[in-house]
Amino acid sequence: MYTFESRIRYSETDSEGKLTMAALINYFQDCSTFQSEDLGLGVECLNREHLVWVLSSWQIVVERYPRLCERVTVGTLPYDMKGFLGYRNFAMTDEAGHDLARANSLWSLLDTDTGKPRVVPSYMLEGYRLEEKLDMVYAPRKIIVPEQREEREPLVVRKHHLDTNHHVNNQQFIQMAMAYLPDAFTVGQVRAEYKKQAFLDNVLLPAVSEEENKVVVVLGDTAGKPYTIVEFVRSSR
Repeated sequence: MYTFESRIRYSETDSEGKLTMAALINYFQDCSTFQSEDLGLGVECLNREHLVWVLSSWQIVVERYPRLCERVTVGTLPYDMKGFLGYRNFAMTDEAGHDLARANSLWSLLDTDTGKPRVVPSYMLEGYRLEEKLDMVYAPRKIIVPEQREEREPLVVRKHHLDTNHHVNNQQFIQMAMAYLPDAFTVGQVRAEYKKQAFLDNVLLPAVSEEENKVVVVLGDTAGKPYTIVEFVRSSR
């Protein structure tokens, strides 16, 4: 597993001094980016080859949110590549080696000229050393959307939502959806299913379904098709 060490910063914590979900996702995203850059398969390589990795789904399970100044280890490993798809695990542990969070993710490799999937090239298969996937309860990629949903005020994609691919970053979608969680709702698991990319000035129409221990948020377009579906499950801890 590829890893890096870090310490929880004040800017990454919430009002209770604990790591935010947005910051946790950024740690995971940064970890895979660091690995790719160290292998020479990062942003410059992708730009040169007219390729981009686009996230198709997240499943993130949180055991405990670390507190301000805690030292953590963040790790990632790719465990399978099939056709244009890449499967990758993530983990965050504390100084004692105890799990703080684990995650599963599915990525699609796209051709930036055509917007269509591209089979993972041999040099990537050789560069990324596949490992055994982590031990966790793997949830289905598809999220069931309840029929009863409450529509909320439209959102407009701004520049700060975009990443180097010039579309809304996966973490930004989840952060938008978290705005609809009820007070005192601690997230134990989040799943996100990414349907299509959103770009600057696109209008997102949120629709929210709330149950006692679960909230599903659909961020759709003006034609009623979802950009992203996010499911939050309340922590039992």
